[in-house]
Amino acid sequence: MADESYRESEVDGTIVKWDPDQMRKIQEHPCYSEKASHTFGRAHLPVAPKCNVQCNYCVRKFDCVNESRPGVTSEILNPEQALKKIRDIVAEHPYIKVVGIAGPGDPLYNEATFETFRLIHENFPDLILCVSTNGLLLPDKIDLLEKYGVSNITVTMNALDPDVAAQIYQFINYQGKRYDSGREMGELLIGKQLEGIRLAVERKMLVKVNTVYIPGINDSQILEIAKKISSMGVYIHNIIPLIAQAKFAHLKPPTMEEKLAMQELCKPYVKQMSHCQRCRADAVGCLGKDINPCTGHKSE
Repeated sequence: MADESYRESEVDGTIVKWDPDQMRKIQEHPCYSEKASHTFGRAHLPVAPKCNVQCNYCVRKFDCVNESRPGVTSEILNPEQALKKIRDIVAEHPYIKVVGIAGPGDPLYNEATFETFRLIHENFPDLILCVSTNGLLLPDKIDLLEKYGVSNITVTMNALDPDVAAQIYQFINYQGKRYDSGREMGELLIGKQLEGIRLAVERKMLVKVNTVYIPGINDSQILEIAKKISSMGVYIHNIIPLIAQAKFAHLKPPTMEEKLAMQELCKPYVKQMSHCQRCRADAVGCLGKDINPCTGHKSE
């Protein structure tokens, strides 16, 4: 299953084969295929500043050009500006095959996300559309994502145990109610993530799960997540080392050896992504060869 060209998976004991359209959206997406990451690029549109979940490791920054990590962007675009940006990017860089919305907040918590997807889908129907989310609103928004042609979904899932989740998140906002830490918060978030993944797979969307590896907190959860998402039909799993900041600034990130060992544990269950670059919310270009959002030139 570790081979990026595999065309089938096992879901609850049943062999599921990826159809030709799904295979195209795997083979042209730089996150889903390491081979594609050398040939095809993606453009992230930073139209989603608001977030409904506060992670203990997250710092969102706007008007930032000095950091390369999730949660930062040089500017916030409106949907019309985002469409113009894609027109310009595709005209100059035809190797860009994927348009994604990954923040800097949670895309599903921002109405601009859906208007942006509508505009891109209507004007560039052949581009692959993807979204990266914490998953809290995924069950509520899955029909809109399907309507606007979003085919690739990334869900950040860091725990299956609600008590562990309570150590990772400060609070969540759902349907006008704030849940401050605790088991109830963890149960709600994890339940919505699993439900959203199930619904996405049912709609033949391709799902990637990101898991932030936080030593001393969710070490025991990562293999269990891999087993669970494998049984649900998730295509690929991305284990991301903690960036020690915010409430978790005092923690020590996993070493490269620890990360590789964790990937080896999970590999028998679900394909592992080994080429992640922890992209900015406004990243454009091939992975690791981004076009600087301010100058238009490749970053050194």
